[in-house]
Amino acid sequence: MELWYTEKQTPDLGFSCKVKETLFRARTEYQEIAVIDTYQFGRMLVLDGMIQTTVSDNFVYHEMIAHIPMRTHPHPQNVLVIGGGDGGVVREILKYPDVEKVTLVEIDDQVIQAAKRFLPEISSSLEDPRVDLQVADGIEYVRSLDNSCDIIIVDSTEPVGPAVGLFGSPFYEAVYRALKGDGILVAQTESPFFNADLIRTVFRRINAVFPHTYLYLASVPTYPSGLWSFTLGSKNFNPLQPAGSYVPKGTKYYNAEIHVSSFSLPHFVRELLID
Repeated sequence: MELWYTEKQTPDLGFSCKVKETLFRARTEYQEIAVIDTYQFGRMLVLDGMIQTTVSDNFVYHEMIAHIPMRTHPHPQNVLVIGGGDGGVVREILKYPDVEKVTLVEIDDQVIQAAKRFLPEISSSLEDPRVDLQVADGIEYVRSLDNSCDIIIVDSTEPVGPAVGLFGSPFYEAVYRALKGDGILVAQTESPFFNADLIRTVFRRINAVFPHTYLYLASVPTYPSGLWSFTLGSKNFNPLQPAGSYVPKGTKYYNAEIHVSSFSLPHFVRELLID
């Protein structure tokens, strides 16, 4: 008998993978967590029925949400990651020798524990002594900061449940205050095919707070439509002219050419950003 997992990516579209076995499943205070082993993508973390990351393709998302801001900034030392309990973003940030501290704020400790147990390829850097793990509400944590971070990366789930507030104007205003005078924000902002209204709204909200706002794209096979967006808010630096001289080693997707070309947007995406 064949077993398949299907994510309902829209009310009219499902994404299915043939499953070897379910490795872990739990209902927490915040969400349902599952780790399943698939034939096509290997082990996969699923939250509330939505694919978050896989052993096979996680490098695309994690490299692109991390290296674009890390190379845009000339000397990032103190980086804050909101969400991302699987540890993939932290893994990429720690490739930079000048990083002194990475704070990971994840609201659900069981996500961290599941990643450590079943996704060591992604989560192993969480044991690095430069990492400060905080099991807390990311919104409240950011509100407690002032002028302290070089970069803040919002590696959130889709805007449902506890993640809804991570897409709101008050949160972006708090992020601005938490960043240093030349700080950078990057947030994942979903699919331009299926989430056009969200991209348009978030871009306008970030643009209302930050003097410089940019959208860039990457191809993530297991995410809805395969085309994914990220929105960057910068107080000073232009990502098209990266100020960081260090180019990370061992990347599979990101490189200096991709850094620039990811900001070249198709016409239908550009139109989302026009007021």
